[in-house]
Amino acid sequence: MSIINNINKVFDHRIRLGIMSILMVNEYADFNTLKELLGATDGNLASHTKALEKAEYITIEKQFIGKKPNTRYSTTQLGEIEFKKHIDALEKLLHKQ
Repeated sequence: MSIINNINKVFDHRIRLGIMSILMVNEYADFNTLKELLGATDGNLASHTKALEKAEYITIEKQFIGKKPNTRYSTTQLGEIEFKKHIDALEKLLHKQ
């Protein structure tokens, strides 16, 4: 089996990799937190979160806090499994001699 079989194309952009990294160590993160931590624009972050949602790796929850809209993101069980496989594959690739 090839060492790169578990490298997942969904995670090949730094923003998506960053989103998943943040969500793996936090129960959830809101839009503004992700935007600030990743240095992404609104449109860029929105397109990458939609791609992760389409792959069923994250869930998006929209709510209002007071009168302000708030969007929260969290990983799905599938997302956690696939991200761990991706990271394991990258580590194996880096440590292969």
